[in-house]
Amino acid sequence: MTTVPFHLVDVFADEPLAGNPLAVVPAADGLDEALLRRIARELNQSETTFLLAPTEPGAAARLRSFTPAGAEVSGAGHNALGAWWWLAESGRLGPLGDGLALTQQLGGRVLPVAVEARGGRLAAIGLTQGEPQALAEHPDPAALAAALGLRGDDLLPGPRTVSTGAPHLMVQARDRAAVAAAGPDAARLLAQLRRAGAQGCYLYSLDPIDPSAAAHARFFNPTVGLWEDPATGSAAGPLAWHLASCGLVPSAGEVAIEQGHALGRPSRIAVRLAEGRVELRGRCVTVAGGTLYV
Repeated sequence: MTTVPFHLVDVFADEPLAGNPLAVVPAADGLDEALLRRIARELNQSETTFLLAPTEPGAAARLRSFTPAGAEVSGAGHNALGAWWWLAESGRLGPLGDGLALTQQLGGRVLPVAVEARGGRLAAIGLTQGEPQALAEHPDPAALAAALGLRGDDLLPGPRTVSTGAPHLMVQARDRAAVAAAGPDAARLLAQLRRAGAQGCYLYSLDPIDPSAAAHARFFNPTVGLWEDPATGSAAGPLAWHLASCGLVPSAGEVAIEQGHALGRPSRIAVRLAEGRVELRGRCVTVAGGTLYV
């Protein structure tokens, strides 16, 4: 029998039982891939992140993340941010001082990680995402609206797949009421996502509850077996960049996306934009720990 410690971290949260929960398994090098998938199914969070020794030069750690359905995801989102928070908070990174500049191996890429600290106290984690790319536009918005359980006029023209490491379909609704009214059919939405070369659907409007945010969003990802996610960093980054490319937010500075209200877990996701660079930033709360016996 093997003992496998794990921890639960609420990501994009300042208090327990908020944000998006993540399971972190810190000692995963001796576990085979089939067991990683089974552990993710057992822990049953939207994602479970396993920490492994890096195989790329310069990386401080290698991360692999799986959904309960066994799908591996590699975007730099809540799956990575929560893992780095736990690493920093648990002392695995050594003294934090006034911050650390590190890199992570994630999905075949090596990406920068900023551990923000003040006088040795952890303040936030910043993750640089992959190069932003505007990809295919969805060819049939009417069919997309129907798959989301909405009328055609609930959506604005031009839904487009955008990626900063994971391709997600950015779908603008006419208002927050339309976002709230969405009730996707998983099979139909999956078919529409495939038409646009997208993994997940980020449905958003530009009338957020908090006027300091840029958008109000919900995320659906039947491709990897996720019905709805309360805070999706791998989609918020592309959305912020997309809004900037459309001239709807400044091309440099911080953009906030609100998400999770439909699930009773309101979340605020901060994205920093600068010269084509997209950085996800957030705080977390470690809420639980335990041991699996496998």
